[in-house]
Amino acid sequence: MPLPETAQLSISVCRSSSRAEMVAHPLPRPAACPACAVPLPETGHAAPPPKDAIILSLPTIHCAACISAVERGLNAIEAVKSARVNLSLKRVVVETSADIGAGDLIRSLAGIGYEAHELDAALLADSDTDRTGRNLLMRLAVAGFAMMNVMLLSVAVWSGAEAATRDFMHWVSALIALPAIAFSAQPFFTNAVAALKVGRLNMDVPISLAILLAAAMSLYETTQSGQHAYFDAALSLTFFLLAGRYLDHRTRASARSAAQELAAMEVPRAIRLEGEKETIVNVGELALGDRVLIKPGSRVPVDGRILTGESEIDRAFLTGESLPVYVGPSTPMAAGEINLTGPLTIEVTALARDSTLQKVAELVALAETARNRYTSLADRAAAIYAPGVHLLAALAFVAWLWISGDFRLALNIAIAVLIITCPCALGLAVPAVTTAASGRLFRKGILLKSATALERLAETDVVVFDKTGTLTLGQPRLIPDPVIPPNTLAIAQALARHSNHPLAMALAMGADPADLPTLTDITEIPGHGIRAILDDQEIRLGRSAWTGANEVPETATYLKLGNQPPVAFAFQDEIRPGVSELIKRLKSMGQQIEMLTGDNRHAAANIANRLGIDNFHASLTPEAKAEAIAKLAAQGHKVLMVGDGLNDTAALTRAHVSISPASAIDAARTASDIVILGQDFAVIADCRQTAVDARRRIVENFSLAALYNLIAVPFALLGFATPLMAALAMSASSITVTLNAWRLR
Repeated sequence: MPLPETAQLSISVCRSSSRAEMVAHPLPRPAACPACAVPLPETGHAAPPPKDAIILSLPTIHCAACISAVERGLNAIEAVKSARVNLSLKRVVVETSADIGAGDLIRSLAGIGYEAHELDAALLADSDTDRTGRNLLMRLAVAGFAMMNVMLLSVAVWSGAEAATRDFMHWVSALIALPAIAFSAQPFFTNAVAALKVGRLNMDVPISLAILLAAAMSLYETTQSGQHAYFDAALSLTFFLLAGRYLDHRTRASARSAAQELAAMEVPRAIRLEGEKETIVNVGELALGDRVLIKPGSRVPVDGRILTGESEIDRAFLTGESLPVYVGPSTPMAAGEINLTGPLTIEVTALARDSTLQKVAELVALAETARNRYTSLADRAAAIYAPGVHLLAALAFVAWLWISGDFRLALNIAIAVLIITCPCALGLAVPAVTTAASGRLFRKGILLKSATALERLAETDVVVFDKTGTLTLGQPRLIPDPVIPPNTLAIAQALARHSNHPLAMALAMGADPADLPTLTDITEIPGHGIRAILDDQEIRLGRSAWTGANEVPETATYLKLGNQPPVAFAFQDEIRPGVSELIKRLKSMGQQIEMLTGDNRHAAANIANRLGIDNFHASLTPEAKAEAIAKLAAQGHKVLMVGDGLNDTAALTRAHVSISPASAIDAARTASDIVILGQDFAVIADCRQTAVDARRRIVENFSLAALYNLIAVPFALLGFATPLMAALAMSASSITVTLNAWRLR
């Protein structure tokens, strides 16, 4: 019997390759449309989902047509009150009545060609709103509005306004500037205070000091009817730096914790058996020794041991094994694995908080903390620049106080030195380059998620690849064998059409049903294969032991026709487009190439030989992958990790920098610094070259800022830097840095 629809879908819930899409989509997927070319921007932030809403991840949606199809399909269900799709997060929030569950919605989406799996709404409730971006944009708008108004008022002063007119303009400027600075510059003040509390200087310290002193001295000059005020310079500095910080924020996705995303993938509910009664309970309510029913197509909610039943399970998310694995009584099961063919009853051996999935999440959280210690080029520059600027301003103050004896003049010159030494250019040096580089990479189908991703990518010397779904597409492809007669192939394809096993689907692909023989009494035996009757004789398609065949070295399924000798149909995994070219280019860049996989050694050796990878390790657990990355790091290597599965998340986070394809599961994409939108991996080499170029531009920008300071600082030290000169100098340096950065485009 063919698998129920729930199995057809859930086979691919945790598999990130396009083979998963083949398994999950028995119907044709929606045709591409012009809107598929790029992700649609979010027009706003939705309110938090209702407490009882069901949230489904939709990894295969692409465009406006997809949104319409999903929402229309779900809203057609009588028990669905509303369905709202978020394209950026690739999720749908569904409000339903109590008599429908997530499984029903998943099956309905599978029927219209969309893969889906449930996420825990409670764990994701606070993670979707981009509060930082909105906060920065609001402060930027206030600073820009205030800056323009104060500059308009300053025109009168610069034009020669005197006495009462000048004082009036200064007071109006103060009324506009001081509240705007107090509000807009808060991000710099907060970061500066945080750095000073731990005895460290960052770029925000001189920025904050320049803004505060400029505002304070301007207010003092205004009360004393002074000729010069720095309100416009202080606001310009605030505006330009907020613009750089907002651009920097927008170059990457709103970063949710990978550990939280992993936790959200846990199955929120389970079917507990109480005698013969089936009760749906929250996973947290399960106790050790409870019996849990795992239906075909469902994910395992907790770690356990099989009591009754036989089936095949998809554990690629945890081990990277490219093919389903047979399980029977006493076989251990891990949370998150997919039951494919037969119902299983398991005994709970670990609570939800101690599950294998939770341990992986803890590994990722630990690795995230370690990687966040990376010191960016901007912070390293600030460590040198900030003390120098403060010392120079202090020396200017002391020198002019000693020369003139005028405290007011000495303080004015010291403030001019602080402003004109251009923390603005240095503050823009990195975000301007990152923004230009991200635009160039986006046109190539590459998204940057981390502010320091390019800096770290330029430093790597070892590239580590996962196998299944990364180097390969995870799609088994039939190897043509001229020895097998066409009629034998047709019989095998006729039988394979009635199974959702990945090898069976690969075997049946491209076959015309009209050319295939008619079979009767078709039955699928969980864990073994599928059998039927043809011309009064039994035929079988499945495992070697079940068909009485001698195993061949390749991945294969076997056909048994009555009493005839079994026939082997061999398969090989398809190499992802661009991978061969990528490995050659990376080697030419001096990168060491390695492969880490949870698949068996034979499958790993086959792919390594085809791609020319000398160093590979097979049969690795997620912990072992992360340890392998840590070992390379301990040897002084900077590692780039490329992976796509749940079993790669800890390694992705432990690496110096990480990349995943858009087809990866949510947790892997979230753990990665860079996401590749297309199938062709050759662009990774372009990405690294862009990273090297970007690092060079950042260093050039720092050099330009330093050169500017060498020219401008003497004017400030000699007392020639008026507020107008300071504002113009800041603008000129910022434009120069930005133009140099845009050479990357």
